[in-house]
Formats: sequence, structure tokens, C-alpha cells
Amino acid sequence: MAGDQGNTARKFIPSGVLRRLLLPPTYGRHVTPVTEFTVLSVEVWASGLVVNIHLPSDGAPEPRLTLQDHFGTKYTLQDSATVGTRNLQVFTPTVPPGTRSLTVRSADDDGRPVVTFAVPLMAVPEARAGVADGPDGRSGATDAPYEPELRRPA
Repeated sequence: MAGDQGNTARKFIPSGVLRRLLLPPTYGRHVTPVTEFTVLSVEVWASGLVVNIHLPSDGAPEPRLTLQDHFGTKYTLQDSATVGTRNLQVFTPTVPPGTRSLTVRSADDDGRPVVTFAVPLMAVPEARAGVADGPDGRSGATDAPYEPELRRPA
């Protein structure tokens, strides 16, 4: 039943706030000895990452992915779900503050890089308890629009 799938999806998605949606600089099919796939996006949540993958057909095998940033953070696959040609893979933890790039690698293909995402600076990861209220009663930390800070590439 469709309602049950929605409840399952909500339990599957990491908790907290969706902080950023990363889109690849280009879309291209990645072919390994086991499967082929296209990475569509990475969702950066407060508590983890969701890699959104397109598979060539229903029943195609899921790719085995690893994630890498320039800090050397250890990302662990927590769960994976496939519906039709869409595969979602959930990793923890989320990207640490100051992360500039995130590389998706194929474990099925000797760790070959699939795509590297530029990670924009994220001003405030989540509203924190105890932050002074702004003039309209909302937290002052989230009232201002996000303004990116220019930085040199990694």
C-alpha cells in the first residue's frame, strides 16, 4: 500500500534538518563489472547523507558505494532501499563543518571515483536551543538568508 511505503521512507531518511542538496557537476552512467548506475544527488541531513542513485532497470543490482571527503571522515553505510529503478543509500555521519568536497567511489570497481561534489559552506547546521530570539520571536540564527562565503577550492 502506498501509505505504508511513505511511512517506511520517513523512517529510512535520516533525522534532523535537510541542510543541503548536492548535485553532480555532470550526469553520466558509471559501469562496473557488477552493475551500472547514475548518481543523481546527495542529500546532506543533520545526521547523515542520502545518495540518490538511478539504476538502468527494475531488479538491477545495487552498486556498492563508499564516500570520501578531504578530512578522511569514515562514512558508514547504514541502510539501502530500492524501489523500481531508484536506489537510496544512507550513510553516517553527516559532513563535518568546513568540508569542501565529497567523493562517491565504487567499491565494485576497486574504489574508482564516480563523482566528486563541491560542498558549499553551511552557515548554521541546525538551530540550537538557547539562541536568543529575533525581533519576531523566531531564533535569530535562522532569520537571515544563507550567504555563501568565497573560499579557495580544496
